[in-house]
Amino acid sequence: MGHGGGGALSAELVRHVFAPAYGNGTLAALADSAVLDLGGARLAFSTDTFVVRPLFFPGGSIGDLAVNGTVNDLAMSGARPAYLSCAFVLEEGVETAVVARVAEAVGAAARTAGVQVATGDTKVVEAGHGDGVYLCTSGIGLVPDGVDIRPQRAVPGDVVIVSGPVGLHGVAVLSVREGLEFGVEVESDCAALGGLVEAMLAATRDLHVLRDPTRGGLAAALCEIAAAAGVGVVVQERSVPVPPEVANACGMLGLDPWYVANEGRLVAFVPRAEADAVLAAMRAHPLGAGAAVVGECTADHPGMVVARTGLGGTRVVDLPLGEQLPRIC
Repeated sequence: MGHGGGGALSAELVRHVFAPAYGNGTLAALADSAVLDLGGARLAFSTDTFVVRPLFFPGGSIGDLAVNGTVNDLAMSGARPAYLSCAFVLEEGVETAVVARVAEAVGAAARTAGVQVATGDTKVVEAGHGDGVYLCTSGIGLVPDGVDIRPQRAVPGDVVIVSGPVGLHGVAVLSVREGLEFGVEVESDCAALGGLVEAMLAATRDLHVLRDPTRGGLAAALCEIAAAAGVGVVVQERSVPVPPEVANACGMLGLDPWYVANEGRLVAFVPRAEADAVLAAMRAHPLGAGAAVVGECTADHPGMVVARTGLGGTRVVDLPLGEQLPRIC
């Protein structure tokens, strides 16, 4: 299970099994989506699979996740998402009404994100060999001229911005799955980020890195970017927006909110000269109203993320081994 958690075990599986088997430079970039030159156009292409349990949770469903997750992967390359495929893997015995509810959620989320589900597939597996409904989605979109967003572009001096409060999605799913009460209902942040990215690009085309911190949370996203670019990252612990309900839930369960998954947030690495304009553009958009500067890139400790604590000390932020909360997407 740890190999599917988005942490060190996942990275090991990709590095030692999949990358050698496929062996090409396009895959080697290991970005949220691949950017391809096709007939003179720059095309972003991404694929994902969703196995969340339960299928429905406060703030969303597996259908919303499938659309928004793939749309967001495309947006993290600066692409304008256009078309999706959606394959349903159904377990024998699942009620048709449940499948219809998931399909309706997919359609509604696609319309909200401004994309079309252009093709799909359906498979059924025997009872006991699935978990009701799994979804597999792929997406394509066009990357505008002059946009070059990828993990390797982070450089010392870049400002690190988070688009809003972190940890909501993972805690929302956990609360329903385990029947936990935290004194207030926690809703997932699940949302399509294409519009927010367009607003940021309108402020400047020179965005260096975008990443949506899903599995492994904010910590994993920062560690992956630091490793890909060979830069150090320093984060001010008190600057990271953690909602009180997430902090309280994580405190009760012994979890670190930095490692809890998000489905409607992004992390941006922006040149310092452009940071104020980008931050203003983000805060003017509904999905970036809570945006905050949380740190910066440095030439020190390349490949490593360090957090500055409120007491003036420092701690190393490591890539998680697996996943604190399994089955959150």
